[in-house]
Amino acid sequence: MILGMDLSSPIFWSAFGSILLANIVLSGDNAVVIAMAARTLQPAQRNKAIFWGSAAAIVMRIVLTIVAIQLLTLPYLKIIGAILLVYIGVDLLNGDDEGEGDDKQISGMASAIRTILIADLVMSLDNVLAVAAAAKGNLPLLVMGLLVSIPLIIFGATLLTKVMERFPIIITIGAALLGFLAGEMLLTDPAVVTQFGVIGEQTVTIGGILGAALVVALGTYMQKRRARSSASQA
Repeated sequence: MILGMDLSSPIFWSAFGSILLANIVLSGDNAVVIAMAARTLQPAQRNKAIFWGSAAAIVMRIVLTIVAIQLLTLPYLKIIGAILLVYIGVDLLNGDDEGEGDDKQISGMASAIRTILIADLVMSLDNVLAVAAAAKGNLPLLVMGLLVSIPLIIFGATLLTKVMERFPIIITIGAALLGFLAGEMLLTDPAVVTQFGVIGEQTVTIGGILGAALVVALGTYMQKRRARSSASQA
């Protein structure tokens, strides 16, 4: 028995399974960000960035889950999160290669981990509510479920980095996903709801599509501008 939990109880394993499943399903977009943030690093640094970024993100998510209900009621929080997601999506799509050298690789790994943490923090605001509901108020059970999910998220992100190398279009799709989430977050912020009333699901979806288009358009423009700049300096 761990902290009052009966490990032989079907209720325990049912709740544990629910937390694990909810976290895996809801972390698909997070795995995309982790893979995109780490893709430009050398393999050894990439694996370290994925591991530490994922582990730190899970720990942060545990803390976030405890206060998520209160956080989600704060006006303008989702609007700020939406702006951050647009910035991260454009930045990841632009994807500056780190080049050679240990210093650059260390700097790149730190930047990748920072991006993973910020994106996971923003995208987990809604996700953690489902995980918290599955835990039914049992904090030790919640922590166990999230910690066990770490290797699964790491595996997903590692696999995605390999797929991205073969199919670069996935990078654009991942950036579009961040833009879509940003559009949805913006229209569901309490400040927006207070001002305009509850936004319909169809309108929220359209907002997500516009957000996806914005990120892809800005990211593509930044890519082309950087390519022209590099060509002029060559």
